[in-house]
Amino acid sequence: MPKSQQSGLPAHKIVTYLVALLAVCAMGAAILTGLALPVVAGAGTVVNAGTNVFEDVPSDLGFTEPSQQSVILAADGTEIARFYAENRIVVASDQIADIMKKAMVAIEDRRFYEHHGIDVQGLLRAVIGNASGTSTAGGSSITQQYVKNALIEEGRITDNDELIDQATERTLGRKINEARYAISLERTMTKDEILTGYLNLVQFGPSVYGVEAASLHYFSKHASDLTVAQAAMLAGITQSPAKWDPVSHPDNALYRRNVVLGEMYSLGYITKDQYDEAKNTPIDDMLNVSDSTVANGCAAAGISAYFCDYVVNAVLNDDSWGKDKADRTTQLYRGGLVIHTTLDLTKQQAAYDTLTSNIPIDDPSGISTAMSSVEPGTGHILAMAQNTNYGSSSDDSTYTQVNLNVSQDMGGGIGFQSGSTFKIFTLIEWLKQGHTAYEYVDSDAGTIPASDFTISCSPQSADDYTFQNLEGAGGGQMTVLKSTEKSVNGSFVHMAEQMDLCNIANNALSLGVQRGDWQAKTEKAVANGTDADTYVPWDYYPSMILGANNVTPLSMAVATASLAAEGKACEPMAYTSIEDADGNVLTEKEPSCRQVLDTEVARETTAVLENVVQSGATGASAVVDGREVAGKTGTANDDTDAWFVGYTPQLSAAIWQGHRDTQQSMFDSTINGTFYTEVYGGLFPAKMFSEYMTKALDGEPIETFTSPSRNVTTTPYQSSSTSSTTTTTTDQDDTAAQSSDNG
Repeated sequence: MPKSQQSGLPAHKIVTYLVALLAVCAMGAAILTGLALPVVAGAGTVVNAGTNVFEDVPSDLGFTEPSQQSVILAADGTEIARFYAENRIVVASDQIADIMKKAMVAIEDRRFYEHHGIDVQGLLRAVIGNASGTSTAGGSSITQQYVKNALIEEGRITDNDELIDQATERTLGRKINEARYAISLERTMTKDEILTGYLNLVQFGPSVYGVEAASLHYFSKHASDLTVAQAAMLAGITQSPAKWDPVSHPDNALYRRNVVLGEMYSLGYITKDQYDEAKNTPIDDMLNVSDSTVANGCAAAGISAYFCDYVVNAVLNDDSWGKDKADRTTQLYRGGLVIHTTLDLTKQQAAYDTLTSNIPIDDPSGISTAMSSVEPGTGHILAMAQNTNYGSSSDDSTYTQVNLNVSQDMGGGIGFQSGSTFKIFTLIEWLKQGHTAYEYVDSDAGTIPASDFTISCSPQSADDYTFQNLEGAGGGQMTVLKSTEKSVNGSFVHMAEQMDLCNIANNALSLGVQRGDWQAKTEKAVANGTDADTYVPWDYYPSMILGANNVTPLSMAVATASLAAEGKACEPMAYTSIEDADGNVLTEKEPSCRQVLDTEVARETTAVLENVVQSGATGASAVVDGREVAGKTGTANDDTDAWFVGYTPQLSAAIWQGHRDTQQSMFDSTINGTFYTEVYGGLFPAKMFSEYMTKALDGEPIETFTSPSRNVTTTPYQSSSTSSTTTTTTDQDDTAAQSSDNG
């Protein structure tokens, strides 16, 4: 596009340029090709003025690509969503039907192929009209219109209202300015390049830009396949996109189309038979309007809308490409980007169907549920779903733009109390310290004084901690294995009492667990002048042992994927590459992984957690027939939040259930038509995990976990079948009983 700093005309030059252009017009096309004006005695002033027309027109007009749509693709290349400031798809000359080019020339600039930037006759008409005060428009060649639209587009891209005003003001100065640029432009571009550029740039409807988007919108076909009647209709729209819009004003469009057809016939572009056939075609018979081409943003992504929203946040926050976030935003909406994501559409459908079949979107209980699924060893997010409608609505509570799976800085919330799923990280530390799961620990409920806890990284967080066991589970000496199967609170608090709580928290953090508000609070602290390193990412109070911190489903899926990958933690990845409109790779992502947990400890942890997903244990409903599964249930106080986090060797998933906006108990809830006195992790979340994994892994090979070299689940005097047998049964895992001053 022409550079903005070159677009304006000083007022005192208008008269000089007007005289010069009139001289140029009078002397014909030879002047317009750049030939020097002949020196005629007594005409020196006019000659000098004509020559000076070209003095301050840049040789390089600074053309840049017009705004066009960006597209987000699933892993298999299927389109998920499009983003644009203007609904435009830029195409090459050979992707535009020749009849479309002829139609545009016929109605807009019939001498386009004869002049060299300005139409002499048209300009003279405009000059006379402007001089008499009867008009300030008309006379523009296609080249001049291309210049005008290019200047407007640059103003939009650069957010330069002054440039837009200059390009649209109804003054003689603006018309002369266009002519100056047009003359220079024809020296550097061919006629076909100019016409193609114009057809890609100009507006064809109230919200449609460029001939390809217009053709797809009005006819559901590509611009390369346009018929005579369709080309004539589109060419007629550009003069007044609202007035001639065939959807809103079919009668107007019919009249305008026929005018264009008449011009095409008079120029010999179509035969009499083509003219008659096109003129007799009703507008309704021509139209096949497609709304899909104008759907803009993640709302068009359907069941993948929240994943799409996460991708957008990740792309805009990625400093590996673009100058800054503002530049990246501009490129997303105007740059024609192609964003390749990790989304597996089969698994996404399985996740959505599983959640909504168990707890429908409009369920009267108002209970929400969310799931993230991650590939171990890569961090690829394969599915992300929730049982809500994407968007906002003041009178429909099923709508929200908050992504329940992720943190605040990525379009989500503060997270949810993890309940007993957090016991995984106490178990890890227990095994890291050399203990086994067949050791006995005190499982009694009670109160532990602050002095008995070690919190080396946050000593001020130590506090007296009172905790309970639920459903009659616990009491006396119990093995760690059975305590894990039954999710006994007392056992895990007494285990943690023997260790440093900071190590337990660090296990969670290193494997990928994240508080929903951590990043947002860190950024706020930095903005307020606080050193980010002094802001701790965790509440280290003793209640964290039983899941008092608010965590996100995605981060819990990442953590369990890290265990499935035998201690190799990978940053969550939503996209693999970004390309510009020309196919150049702007950034390419590889898995970012590191070994954060000893392989043997990871295998030992999995060996213990496999026993949670068996008959009689809290995760019995999470069994996936024929596959090895490990995981953990979790339920927060008063059944406000329910979880299941688990994994197979090739796939992990975290499922949360609760009220998304409040810490409201799910006691005595009617869900999907059935009344439940209690709602806990071993109920809906575990069942949904089983359903999802069964669908998501259908047809994929069965893989097994690698056994640890050390037997941590049975004593040397017991068989594994004996050690894993339980004598009591409960379907509910135990939950965090927090003292009132935990914070």
